[in-house]
Amino acid sequence: MPIPTTPMSTPPAPVPARRKRSQAAAPGVSPVATDTRSTLVPEHWIAAATEVLVDEGIDHVKVDLLATKLNVTRGSFYWHFRDRQDLLRRVLQSWSEATTRQLTRRLETAHTDDPLQQLRDVISLPFRGRAAARAARIELAIRAWARRDAMARQAVDDGDAARLAYHEQIFKALGFDDHEAAMRAFFLYSYEVAESVLSRQGTASQKQQRSAFIERLVRARLP
Repeated sequence: MPIPTTPMSTPPAPVPARRKRSQAAAPGVSPVATDTRSTLVPEHWIAAATEVLVDEGIDHVKVDLLATKLNVTRGSFYWHFRDRQDLLRRVLQSWSEATTRQLTRRLETAHTDDPLQQLRDVISLPFRGRAAARAARIELAIRAWARRDAMARQAVDDGDAARLAYHEQIFKALGFDDHEAAMRAFFLYSYEVAESVLSRQGTASQKQQRSAFIERLVRARLP
């Protein structure tokens, strides 16, 4: 369920350093200059790594390439991360937080007592403009990475499970039993993923018609 989000697509504004260096530089890497430490934060590296992941694939997410992209030395990287694997772990954490945990909290609190509106909100997620398109590109890149990496696979599996659980919660609130809620949740979530992948299929009117049809399907009571 790719979600409109900004944390990984827009690097944060530079902020002053507020802590002392907690990790030693990697072997052969000179300590980073003071001005570099004060203008870069981990989120800059995470955003840059995500951009490269989307545009070029996981094999191109390398410390040297990112340092060049950010116009800093490799030493700046080791101020914030132990190694490349640590950065990749943080990229996945950032994606999971922005596209699953934060989103679920927003949807739950926006319509606490209205499960029907919550249902309509999740159905609309793939159609929320450029932010949704950007989120879909990030998610597709992470899913491609997950096909060959256990850490990424776990992040994707956890995200899918959490999103499905939220969908089930909505259907239970609409009066369906546990089994029906689980089946409808999977069907609806599959539709949302498909709309994100097939975003170029159909006009705006056709997409609206599909959304309305899906809502009728998942709300219909079976004989």
